Amino acid sequence: MTGNITFTMIKPDAVEANNIGPILAMINKAGFNILAMKYMRLTKEQAGQFYAVHKERPFYGELTEYMSSGPIVAAILTKPNAVADYRQLIGATDPTKADEGTIRKVFAKSIAANAVHGSDSNENAQIESNFFFSELERF
Repeated sequence: MTGNITFTMIKPDAVEANNIGPILAMINKAGFNILAMKYMRLTKEQAGQFYAVHKERPFYGELTEYMSSGPIVAAILTKPNAVADYRQLIGATDPTKADEGTIRKVFAKSIAANAVHGSDSNENAQIESNFFFSELERF
């Protein structure tokens, strides 16, 4: 299934703004199917584990604090060429530079509060999906 899945999180800012439904609608309209999904709140430790790749970066503490500040929606999405297609759908990390009609252009508040996470490679899609979901939770 490599290449046909990607992982996303609807981040705390978008959840708090009641944008779960509209974001999921954009994902569905773009041809993605949901393979697994859950609504949850990360602890700071879980956020730290998930973002361990950024541990040495100056923004790591703020990132883990933010990602544990409220509920998120984690999901595995499936579609051919999923990672690249989803990256295109979500737009640039900086919403002021994101293309019109992308999720981040529509819903992000800032670079930090950018509404959604999306895997940046097929390998990371697998790693990130496995962090949140067992095989029994995938349909």
